[in-house]
Amino acid sequence: MRLGNYYEIAAMVLFGIGFITLLLQRNLIKKIIGFSIMDNAIYLFLAAKGYIEGRKAPIVTDGVTSMEAYINPIPAGLVLTGIVVSVSVTAVMLALTVRLYRRYHTLDIDEIMVLVRREHPDEIVTRKAATPEEKALTEGKEERQ
Repeated sequence: MRLGNYYEIAAMVLFGIGFITLLLQRNLIKKIIGFSIMDNAIYLFLAAKGYIEGRKAPIVTDGVTSMEAYINPIPAGLVLTGIVVSVSVTAVMLALTVRLYRRYHTLDIDEIMVLVRREHPDEIVTRKAATPEEKALTEGKEERQ
């Protein structure tokens, strides 16, 4: 049995890797990398679906105007637009990560949430009580300062 859809399978595997990275990592930079892997997996999938073997890019040359001679340009346009948007979103995420690091001196999302709750106890109500790990993190930060 021969599989003809290697690119689609690779895209699904990459998407899974990015999704797991996004969910399981606490480091903000690693989360951004996972998000970028997911983006690239989607672009690979769209490009693979838009390609038809034996056809050319939709640029009319040599007077050939038949639609059967060219691939559909919509997936390529979607991929290019998506790349531009994802680069912008990644730049904003990295800029926010730099700001968070400068303020809290950590990239661990759990530590940042503990420090934010300590700074603004009345404004942020996500849980009623801190877990023992959060209490230990808070006490550790107080001793270092």
